[in-house]
Amino acid sequence: MKRTMFYPDKMYTYIRGYASGAGMTQTLKALSFARDKHEGQIRKGGEPYIVHPLTMACNALSIGIKEDDIIATILLHDVCEDCNIRFEELPVNETVRRGVTLLTFRVMEGETKEIAKNRYYNEILESREAAITKLIDRCHNVSCMAGAFSKEKLKAYIEETRQYVLPLLRKVKQRYPDKADALFVLKYHIVSVVDSIDATIQIYEDSAGWKDSKKMS
Repeated sequence: MKRTMFYPDKMYTYIRGYASGAGMTQTLKALSFARDKHEGQIRKGGEPYIVHPLTMACNALSIGIKEDDIIATILLHDVCEDCNIRFEELPVNETVRRGVTLLTFRVMEGETKEIAKNRYYNEILESREAAITKLIDRCHNVSCMAGAFSKEKLKAYIEETRQYVLPLLRKVKQRYPDKADALFVLKYHIVSVVDSIDATIQIYEDSAGWKDSKKMS
């Protein structure tokens, strides 16, 4: 039986209590909406999908990111893409809606996937809410990917993280210097996990290659 590290009910109660005490009206609206819309969805790792945005929100609060619009964006960041919800249906203000809109990846007519990615990451930088949410999203995803992704998917995700996400982090630090401490924590975690998994894959591939050459000799 898979050990559960994070419990959605406890995280939900914690975020609701914190938001209520801090007067975070957007977060309270987003919290119940996200739980309702993600109901019944399961992540690749096997846990309820709502664990993902709840964990991200708890992580954000723990490293000092406590702005109402950012936490609300975190909670809703996958709702439109994964739950077939239109942006105008989101029960939040325009700042949060814009953040969620920018975080929803789309390949537009005439674009290659590579061009779409470049546009996507450049546009995210224009929204404080979207940029910080994306970094926290990647931080959580790299933490979970070892048990959920194939080796090929792991390598592709690591490459994307290095090509797009870490440069985004550097740009966010320049644009929003008040978040430098939190960004340091995110960078440390992302780089540590990515480098460790990459090294493990390399060791495995080198070992497999060595064994294959022994069989052929």
